[in-house]
Amino acid sequence: GVGPSDVSPDEGVIEDLPLIDEKAVEQLTEGLISHYLPDLQRSKSALQELTQNQVVLLETLEQEISKFKECNSIVDINALFSEAKHYHNKLVNIRNEMMMLHEKTSKLKVSGINI
Repeated sequence: GVGPSDVSPDEGVIEDLPLIDEKAVEQLTEGLISHYLPDLQRSKSALQELTQNQVVLLETLEQEISKFKECNSIVDINALFSEAKHYHNKLVNIRNEMMMLHEKTSKLKVSGINI
């Protein structure tokens, strides 16, 4: 015979489907949507505001980073200028020494000593 284990749990469900009241389904759907929609819309606007704030923050960070890069390049330029000044001083000293040596050799030539 047919025992309880031979009967499918889904049996008879297909036949019950036409009994579902479509208007009730529609009303339940509208009720569900009207219950959750305001919260979802608030969440959406909060997320949009958060995204806009993040964009502003990123732009500000990029500006600050570019300022730091400019500062670093200014430091590099200052180092370059101080190095140039150092080498300029060396050149001036070499020139002075050469002029002094030239004067000494000129005096020695005037004295009659051939170099």
